[in-house]
Parts: sequence; structure tokens; C-alpha cells
Amino acid sequence: MPVRSHPLHRRWLARRRRLRRWLRPLPRRANVARYPVIKWFAQAARKRPYLWSFKRQHVMVSLYSGAVVALMPVYGLQLAIGLALAIWLRGNLTVMAALQMVTNPLTMGPIYYATHRLGAWLIGLTGYGEGASVVGTHINALVVGGIVGGLAFALLLDLGWRLLAWESRRFRTQLAALHEHFGYRHGDADAPEG
Repeated sequence: MPVRSHPLHRRWLARRRRLRRWLRPLPRRANVARYPVIKWFAQAARKRPYLWSFKRQHVMVSLYSGAVVALMPVYGLQLAIGLALAIWLRGNLTVMAALQMVTNPLTMGPIYYATHRLGAWLIGLTGYGEGASVVGTHINALVVGGIVGGLAFALLLDLGWRLLAWESRRFRTQLAALHEHFGYRHGDADAPEG
């Protein structure tokens, strides 16, 4: 059986297509000029390779800071803040932008309600964060709830990332063993080397 018709190889191709489809709407080095806020910084963004790197150190910084910004009450400024944080903290811009899509006009109400409730509960529990007025306390509750909720959300994403990374390493090992068994190198014809 040729390598390309093996079920494991077909699963790898399907995974690659699915990943490309998911990443298509997000900013990448090639399409960064299409995005409203980021396009003003496109030239500077192209010169920073860490913005496009999917190494663990760049992704983790973006996961944690991006999740916190996504749940903070700064709707409309999230992408600009995310870009600034990605540059400052040397994080991945694609992951940062994807996390900012969590808060959108459909999810904004429930997210801000939940972060306000969480923040109000924490302020009531600790006593810290009570403002001079009722409005100040409500704003503090949104901010505190956004930070704590964002960190909890980031922790879940981190665990998911680790699980996917483990499964991906396992899958790549199986695929490499299959290729070695058939004497296949990427780009070669299906015929084994002779």
C-alpha cells in the first residue's frame, strides 16, 4: 500500500486542511495589512518574527494576556491592546487576535455580566476594590472579574494546548514510523528508495 493511501497519512492531510481553514480568517504575516487596526503597523509587524511564531513561549504569553484582555471591559479597543501586548510581551499575534474574537456583539452581554458578578463577589469577599461611588464599585467589579475570569479561562486554554501538543507529538511519531517503514521522505514519490 502506498504511503499516501494509508489511513494515517490521510488523517494527517485532513488535520492540515482543517488547521489552515481555522487560521484563514486570522492575521498572518501575509495578510496583516487587511486588518483595520493592525494594518497601520503592518510593516513593523512583519519585521517581528515572534508575532508569527507558534513556539510554546510565544503562544503561552499570548494565551494568558489575550484571555485577560478578552474579558476586560475594553470592547472595541481589544485588538489594538492585543497588538501592543503581543509586541511588548513578545507573543503570537494570531493567538492574541483569535482570543479577542471571544468577546463580540453576541457574547459581550453574557461575558460582562458574568465578569461583573464574579468581580462583585470577590470585592464583597475581600472588601478590596470598593469605589467611592456605586459606579466606581461596578467598574472595579468588571475589571477584577475580567482579570480573574481571564486567568481562569487562560488556564483552561493552557491545559487544552498541552493536551493537543501531547497528542500532536504522539501522532507525528506514528506518522514518522509509517514513513520510515515505507522509506518515504516528504516530497518523494510513493515508491520506496532502492
